[in-house]
Amino acid sequence: MKKVELLSPVGNMECLYQAVHNGADAVYLGLKNFGARSYAKNFDSEEIINAIKFCHLYGVRIYITMNTLVKDREVSDFIEQVSFLHKAGVDAIIMQDFGMICLVREMFPNLEIHASTQANNSSIETIKLFHKLGVKRVVVSRELSLEEIKQIDVDIELEVFVHGALCISYSGNCLMSSMMGGRSGNRGECTGSCRLPYSLYKNDDLLEKNKYLLSTKEFNSTYHIDELLNSNIDSLKIEGRMKSPLYVGFVTRLYRNLIDKKEIDLDLENDKLKTLYNRKFTDGHLFNNSNIMNINTPNHIGLRIGKVVEITKKKIKIKLDRELNQEDGIRFIESGKGLICNFLYDNKDRLINSSNSYVYVDNKINLTTYDNVYKTLDKKLNDSLEKYEEKKIPINMRLIGKIGSKLKLIVSDNNFEIEKESNIVEEAKTSAISKEKIISQLSKLGNSPFILNNIDLDIDDNIFISIKELNELRRNICDELKVKRENIKINYHKNNVTFDRLNTNTLNTNSLVCSITNEEQLLKCLELNFSRIYVSNIEMYNKYKENNNIYYKEHRNSFIINNSISKKLISEYRDFSNNQLVGNYFLNIYNSYTAYYLLKNGLNNFSLSVELNEEEISYLMKSFYDNFSFSFTPEILVYGKVENMYIKGNILNIDDKLYTYKLKDRNDRYFDCYLDYDNTVILNYENKKLDTSFNFNYYKRFDFYDEDISTIEKIVNEC
Repeated sequence: MKKVELLSPVGNMECLYQAVHNGADAVYLGLKNFGARSYAKNFDSEEIINAIKFCHLYGVRIYITMNTLVKDREVSDFIEQVSFLHKAGVDAIIMQDFGMICLVREMFPNLEIHASTQANNSSIETIKLFHKLGVKRVVVSRELSLEEIKQIDVDIELEVFVHGALCISYSGNCLMSSMMGGRSGNRGECTGSCRLPYSLYKNDDLLEKNKYLLSTKEFNSTYHIDELLNSNIDSLKIEGRMKSPLYVGFVTRLYRNLIDKKEIDLDLENDKLKTLYNRKFTDGHLFNNSNIMNINTPNHIGLRIGKVVEITKKKIKIKLDRELNQEDGIRFIESGKGLICNFLYDNKDRLINSSNSYVYVDNKINLTTYDNVYKTLDKKLNDSLEKYEEKKIPINMRLIGKIGSKLKLIVSDNNFEIEKESNIVEEAKTSAISKEKIISQLSKLGNSPFILNNIDLDIDDNIFISIKELNELRRNICDELKVKRENIKINYHKNNVTFDRLNTNTLNTNSLVCSITNEEQLLKCLELNFSRIYVSNIEMYNKYKENNNIYYKEHRNSFIINNSISKKLISEYRDFSNNQLVGNYFLNIYNSYTAYYLLKNGLNNFSLSVELNEEEISYLMKSFYDNFSFSFTPEILVYGKVENMYIKGNILNIDDKLYTYKLKDRNDRYFDCYLDYDNTVILNYENKKLDTSFNFNYYKRFDFYDEDISTIEKIVNEC
């Protein structure tokens, strides 16, 4: 069985210590900029250097998340940060931005790049392209099943999330936070729109009121460890860069023990886990479980331990099914109230430290309902997690002591062998040093990160070696080994990148393209001379496909892409050699380099990101010409409801494909919802409109959904 990497999340230095000392093979973390968790504490430059040294000392690989989309004004800073990290010795950088992946691969050929799950690695074709580009590893989409992952026959490392929070939308395809509040998940600024309450309507009928309809459970694959280890997965990834150090340490240790086949009570360990963080657990799409939603709460609920059976103004009586201890935290689940158990009482009102039957707590929250009780903080568990055992590095020693020659100590680990000499060895005048004493002194590694695995003595009889000399020799050689391990680095090399002048299709005047949903709209757009009309209904496409203006709007996020249709709008990276492919805005074209490398790889037409404003679009186009000395003609969405989320499965139980379902948020904004095949699409609450006339030619794109033909004509005339 191959060795599978255990990859742990790190949000700060304490999380790093917990991850490493509890058995992570690798960690991933972010700096202050360009990481997809901008609200985590993250690391500054000095901290990142210390983190790299610490990880390499213990033989742990360290990956840096630079997995946000990058604007043109940020490219130089992005490259400078990559260069700094490469020189500092990081083992890999995790990236989303297509242009930056391509540029960094050309500029820094020795630097390992991992394609983030934000790059939407949901199809084999996408993974093949990243392999072609020289990417070492892809983090596959959380929506893929283990059976699908086993079908990925590409010579590339596969990293898979096995634990933690789930994004409800395909990663890199979620624009909800961006469209609702201007904070982009693709820029590390996600505000957690999926964790807010919504009401669901069909026409005017209220189906669900103020439920957390987009909030998922926590992913947990602890009961499937053998299936994971027997697959083609190279790295098991734990989510949680915003989780606490204690959570990181516990989950890392749990998966370490499972991977190493340690004897543990898995049910008990999962009960402990529930007190650390639990939104209810699911084994998710990875194991074909569509039951991933927890619509009742988006927050940590803990472990059920009992039920309220009596209430007075002063006290709450709880019948316990599990142990409750002083200073534990509890939540009364129905009312949503909670407290820390500073004091516990028995039935005679005496203070006690713990109970597993009946217990009284102070009613300082004015509880009035007979709720179920959940433990949300376990003081004993937390205390035990704070006292973790530090990891030790096994080393071998060989001491050579020959009378008349210098004393020599050789120390080796799996990577290095270091040899140091000391004074000339003399014959003992009185009592010789014993082998036992030598072994005892060389074994005193104290607070160092090392532990003695084996020692070999090649010494003459009746020799004298001072204890001070042995101690200094041991300290010096261990200090040198520590420095060597800390400073393991990849050979830094930076290329000067040159850019080809590409042949591109440009327009002399602006032209119109659109996406439609019904035949009436299609016919109207043909009448209005649209250059390209994107049709998502396959029957409608087949009916009109002989018309050169009709393109198929491909079903998004398919594991196996159907390449039999040549004229289509696509949303995933793949082989772009078919010149009739047009890139949708889900290719996330945020900067001129992404545009250039898509063109270089054969994609002639595409929509720029809908997250860019008018000024940023203009700057992108100017930067493109300044960088590459030629122009191209992009699509720009000037009207339409952006697809905020694309979700695997029918999570809202929509029973038709008509636009009759809506989500309403707490600000009374309505979001149209519909099914795309068996997947859920959530549109933005308002139409995006760009009124600026750019000083370059472009395709004006319109996305029509339920507009009638008179409305379409009016919109087109206004734009």
